[in-house]
Amino acid sequence: MLTAARIQAAIEIVDQVIAAARDGGPAADTLIARYFATRRYAGSKDRRAVRELVYRAIRGVAERPDSGRAAMLAVAAGEKELLGSFDGSQHGPAPVGPEESGAPEDLAPVPAWLVNRLDPAVAADELPSLLGRAPLDLRVNRLKGSREAALAQLPEAAATPLSPLGLRLPDGFRVEEAPAWQSGLVEIQDEGSQLLSLACGAEPGMNVLDLCAGAGGKTLALAAEMANQGRLVASDTDRSRLSRMAPRLHRAGVTIVEPRLLDPGRERQALDDLGDGADLVLVDAPCSGTGTWRRNPELRWRLTPERLDRFVATQALLLDLAADLIRPGGLIVYAVCSILAAEGRRQAESFSGRSAMVPEEVAIGFGRAAGPGRLLTPGHDGTDGFFVARWRAPC
Repeated sequence: MLTAARIQAAIEIVDQVIAAARDGGPAADTLIARYFATRRYAGSKDRRAVRELVYRAIRGVAERPDSGRAAMLAVAAGEKELLGSFDGSQHGPAPVGPEESGAPEDLAPVPAWLVNRLDPAVAADELPSLLGRAPLDLRVNRLKGSREAALAQLPEAAATPLSPLGLRLPDGFRVEEAPAWQSGLVEIQDEGSQLLSLACGAEPGMNVLDLCAGAGGKTLALAAEMANQGRLVASDTDRSRLSRMAPRLHRAGVTIVEPRLLDPGRERQALDDLGDGADLVLVDAPCSGTGTWRRNPELRWRLTPERLDRFVATQALLLDLAADLIRPGGLIVYAVCSILAAEGRRQAESFSGRSAMVPEEVAIGFGRAAGPGRLLTPGHDGTDGFFVARWRAPC
């Protein structure tokens, strides 16, 4: 494929990404894979080049653009080779018209409507790092062995700087082909998520609820900290995500987890058997995902003020539910992969104000203070963006 044909292919894919972002459709990676599944003539170099162009457009344009063409023109502005390929050649994009010769789409890391909603701890010079390349991090499963053992099996890896359980691999490493992954010794998990799991203080014999377990990443980490002893209920309202947990549990050697599907709006009834006897409730709540833009940059195009408001309301409901389930002296840990004040510090401040829970310092040693909790960001800590806070129930 010539450069012009690659650009046109990228435009077509970005059009699909825009529609998916607007309508709640598949992720960009899925759309790219589907596109090339019906175009077998494209070689591996072409596929890589088109994928790179697609993600340059997604990362480069903060606001959801009107079209894939507008996004690619923004990327091509000032790049002679790319802009010159808008030449109307066969399989290439049409020439740039007079109406397109003005200012391109804004190239910025954060949509304008979100800038003032960021946590005040986030400095302006950190914003470009929100769209950088995320590293490939692994968590060592203590049920299967030590970090030293994992490093011996993965000589390409290095220890992460913050998490005592973390390994970092070079981009493109095929983790799932490695014996260390196949045996359950390591699991893919960002270093920030590892720190969050450690901050929960889970111990053997505890009665623990992972209230928003998803596919079980933090559930696995909690089970390892519990030495696979005690009770760990992993609940979620998403059947598809919850169903992906079983093979991960098996590979990790975890047997104490009870996956539980919740009916939205009837979560409390489904957890009645816990009563108010949980030693620990982790509320890793649904959120905007603004802390994960490095991995999912199209999330910027999916988020709207209305959707953000729904997330904030759901987070408050989940915190109140956790307060009903915790035993006297038990611990609630709240986390969101967000760097927005409404989902982080303000959500935690609101919960502190309306509940009897006593705020506690988050024992992770990294990040920055953000109201009652701590905030980690790519620019400050090199992790995904996370807010985490914890409370102790009065005895």
